[in-house]
Amino acid sequence: MSYYFSKMMDCPVDEAVEKVTAKLKEYGFGIITQVNVQETLKEKIGVDFRKYRILGACNPAYAHRALSAESRIGLLLPCNVIVYEREDGNTEVAAINPKISMEKVGNKELSDFSCEVTEIMEKVIKAL
Repeated sequence: MSYYFSKMMDCPVDEAVEKVTAKLKEYGFGIITQVNVQETLKEKIGVDFRKYRILGACNPAYAHRALSAESRIGLLLPCNVIVYEREDGNTEVAAINPKISMEKVGNKELSDFSCEVTEIMEKVIKAL
């Protein structure tokens, strides 16, 4: 089982960000952080880099359950989604597989409900 789900999109990065944000919203997830890697690398170290966004997706109910079950689980939250321009010019969207990251914690309660979140993230990516 892979640590991510991904899909190629036939649209520019900005449009793909809008589409994945809307699809996540349908499942109760909002984007609570967004990192524009291209801009950050240019500003901080003067490097030109391809379009690359990191979106921090959060569903408050799932986050609450996770934090209640394991106080340090915030280290693995939120669920990251990346949208970037590949070297061939195509756009790829990829989302973390929460089951893989949560099972490493060794908390059965987290493992059980991370399967629910994994199903959602996989559905979001497939639906794009």
